[in-house]
Parts: sequence; structure tokens; C-alpha cells
Amino acid sequence: MMLVAISLAPVLALILLIYFKDKYEKEPFRALLWAFILGMLIVIPVIIVEQLLSVYFNQNFEVSAGNLSAAAYDAFVVAAFTEEGFKMLVFMIFFWRNKNFNEKFDGIVYAALISLGFAAVENILYVFDNGFGTGILRAFTAVPGHAIFGITMGFFLGLAKFEPVKRGIYLMAAFMSAFFLHGIYDFILMSQQTILLVLFIPYLVFIFIFAWKRMKKHTEDSIFKQSTQENQTNDNPV
Repeated sequence: MMLVAISLAPVLALILLIYFKDKYEKEPFRALLWAFILGMLIVIPVIIVEQLLSVYFNQNFEVSAGNLSAAAYDAFVVAAFTEEGFKMLVFMIFFWRNKNFNEKFDGIVYAALISLGFAAVENILYVFDNGFGTGILRAFTAVPGHAIFGITMGFFLGLAKFEPVKRGIYLMAAFMSAFFLHGIYDFILMSQQTILLVLFIPYLVFIFIFAWKRMKKHTEDSIFKQSTQENQTNDNPV
């Protein structure tokens, strides 16, 4: 029970953070739950595709300890491309035309919930395999990482939805930004190179600030901001 708690606690904390950051027009609980469940379900096809890609590489290329090419393949192709690809696919199928996706910040909400659903299952698997210490470590690294990748993807999906003139550019940016942030994150760890590992914490700080600014921008640009503030003023007359 303790391992389940330590696995899911950071996921829940990040969900609440994103939920309350969505200040002006909350998403319905059913839609949020559906996004989270879909994120959990994509773990199955992700594992299958990642295993196939790993087998292909091992069968066709010679792998040695400390091989940066192998680390780059695992980080960018096996992990980042597959995981972010399935996350975006789910978003486009189930939420792109959803009536609740009615402002830019909603892109962040749904993409982040999909990512955190995936992170929840992944985290349980890792923590049950490796123990309590891994749960503590991942609570401050991998789980926030998945949230950040989702926030970044969702930021550009929000732009793509409501700025159709540049839709193609923003859709590409949605995937590529999450792909590169995720790939770099994994590559630093998989490389096992001291000089890169030293950069890991600064990189975490950088992507956290990057994602926080993206959330702040869409919050400030909310089409519901003015009406919400007016309602609050009417409810609290001087």
C-alpha cells in the first residue's frame, strides 16, 4: 500500500496544481478522468512498440557500454518518439474536437492529464520493481518530467486550435517540443556521462520554468478571464 501511495502521490499533486491553475473555466470531471484513463491505457501499446524498436536496434547494431549512439536511440526513438507520439495521437482523436476544448489553456489540461495517466502506470511499475527510494526520486524527476512534456505539448495544441492560420506549424511544434524535451531528459540519464549528468538538475529547473511560463501565458490569455473577473466584482460590490 505504501508503494502505491508513493507512486501516485506526485501524480495527484501535479493534477491538482494544473486543475487550480486553470482559473477561469474548469474542465468537467468526466473529461479529466477520461484523459487520465486514456493516458494509463496507452502504456500497453507503448511497451509493445518500445520493445520492438529495442529488439530491432540490438539485432542490427553492435551495442557497447557507454555507447552514446545507443543512448540517443533509446532516449529519442524508443522512449520520446513512442511515448509522446501516442500521447499526441490520443489527444487528437479524443480531445481535439471535444466541445470542452474551448480555450487555449484546455490544451494544457488535457495533454497534461494524458501524460500523468501514463506517468502513473509507469511510476507504479518502476517503484514496485525498485522500491521506496525510487519512488521518492521519481516524485521529483520523472513524474514532473511527464507533466512538463504534456504541458508543453498542450501549450502548442491550444495555439493550433485557436490560431488556425498557423495550425500546421503549431501542431508540429506541439509534438517536436515534447519530443525534444523528453529525448534530452532521457539522453542525459542514459548517456552515463559525468559531464551530462552534472547538467541534469539545471535541465530540470529549466524545463520546469519553461512549462510554468507556458501555463502562465495561456492563463493570462484566457477568453473567460474578463467575464470571470466581472462576475467576481458583481458578487462582491464595494
